[in-house]
Amino acid sequence: MTANADQGMNPYTGDPVGSPVLHTSAAEVDRLCAAATSAAPELAGMPLTDRAGLLRSIAAALEAERDAIVALGDAETGLGATRLSSELVRTRVQLEMFASVVDDGGFLDAVIDLPDPAALPAPRPDLRRMLVPLGPVAVFAASNFPLAFSVAGGDTASAFAAGCPVVVKAHPSHPGLSALTGRIVRAALDAAGAPAGTFAVVHGEAAGRTLVRHPAITAVGFTGSLAGGRALFDLASSRPDPIPFYGELGSLNPAVVTPGAVAARGPQVVTGFVGSYTLGTGQFCTKPGLLFLPAGHGLEPLLADAVSSAAVGPMLNSRIRDGYQRGSSGLATVPGVREIVAVSPATAAEGNGFAAAPSLVAVSAADLRANPEPLLEECFGPTAVVVEYGSADELVETLDALPGSLTATLHADPDSEAPLVRRLLDRFAQGAGRIVWDGWPTGVAVTAAMHHGGPWPATTAPLHTSVGVSAIRRFIRPVVYQNVPDALLPEALQAANPLGIPRQVNDPNAG
Repeated sequence: MTANADQGMNPYTGDPVGSPVLHTSAAEVDRLCAAATSAAPELAGMPLTDRAGLLRSIAAALEAERDAIVALGDAETGLGATRLSSELVRTRVQLEMFASVVDDGGFLDAVIDLPDPAALPAPRPDLRRMLVPLGPVAVFAASNFPLAFSVAGGDTASAFAAGCPVVVKAHPSHPGLSALTGRIVRAALDAAGAPAGTFAVVHGEAAGRTLVRHPAITAVGFTGSLAGGRALFDLASSRPDPIPFYGELGSLNPAVVTPGAVAARGPQVVTGFVGSYTLGTGQFCTKPGLLFLPAGHGLEPLLADAVSSAAVGPMLNSRIRDGYQRGSSGLATVPGVREIVAVSPATAAEGNGFAAAPSLVAVSAADLRANPEPLLEECFGPTAVVVEYGSADELVETLDALPGSLTATLHADPDSEAPLVRRLLDRFAQGAGRIVWDGWPTGVAVTAAMHHGGPWPATTAPLHTSVGVSAIRRFIRPVVYQNVPDALLPEALQAANPLGIPRQVNDPNAG
């Protein structure tokens, strides 16, 4: 393999998979972005039913190639056929969900205020507002979800639904799968009548930077590391024409267990927590990385047994595995930290591909506040920190020291601990995008109500979500037409409503 190519590696064995995939040159990135620019007006102008048809065509094409996708995906990621089959279903469902969103037309947010000469403080003109596509969008694929957050994942689906062409930067951990998925998507789009240039895939770190800087790109969707996301975020912001960067970067996802919950169901909490933080070998962005337990909880033997017996697969690649080894080993060196289950230093040297073993450490809330680094840095992999607090006030004080997260979880007794429960729920609402009650955060439902986002460093844009119906809002912007003749208006705003979409006409609260 040359330095100008990405090579898939089998996490089970460490052996190469398939042929290297060459990096995309700057000239080719420019050509693809120019093609996307040419496609943008035609794609935006397609009838909504036709745009929805593009999404359904992609979904059907992916399903038709299920066996090939799952086999190659497992060879490059080690996530297993069962997990990847489920993730392919999720990918298909996302595409079909956004097709339904496009069919409905409500996402256009059409609002009409008819003229009113008697309006105060001045006569009101005819005002008609709707949302329009931004233009070509860059999507950076994730390592840990090679289908649902990758080439044909949620960012791509929501951008297509908005009417935006997409150029995907493939992840180097699964280049062969990315190339295969890209070919399937392009063929489906061509067969469904999408304009040329609607979709492309590029490879290589340099190609990704070129993509973010390219003047044709109007927004970026990113799922990945804090360091990589911050670098690209700064790049997008420093352009002569800064563009929005929707990055999901990293999250600790604190889980709080109150004394009442420990007394009522301590063993079940242990089982659920260990199952959640080791799920997918700890490579989920929603992994609960911090477990808050009251001092004297008595659950440490159960935690040690559950962690020691947890079965985990290999990690996605050697870089992630080595980072996990360094990060989890480093936790044990922080003052006040004790190991419940130590990280195995031999795992990385056993020759079993990118194998890893779970670990767990504990620390007092006071020591966490005194030594926040690296305890408050995400360690990607099957490790977590138990934080032991002495009182409700100390618990809240420690929660106040945490960075923003995608999720926050609470296990409590709502009857006997009602004041504390309300206090914690209010605190969680300030620092997380999703609050989980009596459950665990791994697993993100693809629904209209879902919000997968949160304050920095969980995301760069906490107002927006990368999962669910509202994800489309990242790639559309409002335009108001004032006193424009009806025949010249977009169909969504014409008096007869030829599209038959939901619209708001004459808001009674408008002045």
